[in-house]
Amino acid sequence: MSDVTDELDDSPMLEEVLGDALGKLRVFHAKLAEEGEPRGLIGPRDVGIIWERHILNSAAIVPFVKEATAKKQFKTVADIGSGGGFPGIVAAACLPDHRFTLVEPMERRVEWLNECVADMELNNVTVVRARANEMIEAIAGATGAQGGNRGNGSTRNGKGGKNGKGGKNGRGVAVRGPVLDLDGKPIQAKHPFAVVTCRAVAPMTKLSGWTLPLLERGGRLVALKGRSAQEEIEKASKEIAKCGGIRPRVVDAEVGPGLESTHVLMVDKK
Repeated sequence: MSDVTDELDDSPMLEEVLGDALGKLRVFHAKLAEEGEPRGLIGPRDVGIIWERHILNSAAIVPFVKEATAKKQFKTVADIGSGGGFPGIVAAACLPDHRFTLVEPMERRVEWLNECVADMELNNVTVVRARANEMIEAIAGATGAQGGNRGNGSTRNGKGGKNGKGGKNGRGVAVRGPVLDLDGKPIQAKHPFAVVTCRAVAPMTKLSGWTLPLLERGGRLVALKGRSAQEEIEKASKEIAKCGGIRPRVVDAEVGPGLESTHVLMVDKK
């Protein structure tokens, strides 16, 4: 066990902000405090401030996700580059009526995420070892949309073999096989998502192409960002528009009473 005490461990703020999710997130906090630094998921300076820097910060997106899915029948969320579980694991604990897909390419982080899902008894989470591009291809293939590699089987998976090789149907028309994850298993995603989330993955010039194609019409990207978020939007205006993004904006999101707010970047999908 870590001998470092988190300054917010006994704060009533935790229940105020996290509500019914607090029990599951205490399990997550304890696991992070004990294993997070040695497993390379958080820095040594973070061990005493896990609640504020990682859990409450991640939970700041929850109101924006709820707003984006309020009128939707299928409340589906893809978290891209989930890493240590920020914000995906935290948001999934706070939103048990939403279905989360955590997308992470690194094997050791996928192992961590699966452990967290099991330890926290999160029944609304699926972890996929893949990059965003593989998810985009899987959805494009399932819906017949033009995107990813346009269904030609030309993109290679993480093991060097071709993804989604297929044969021909009874009419002699080429049929694309399933897109594979980095473990060589078919990706089960069939539909675009209502919301895509992420934290500290990449600047918007890259992130637009990794996230916006995963959204359904009327869906929303909700990304935790740093102080340069507005500047990122300005630099990526062409990429955002090219990917069908509209109304890019940055809002200050409350983390907790008396704590510094964070920046949430949102883009809607037309």
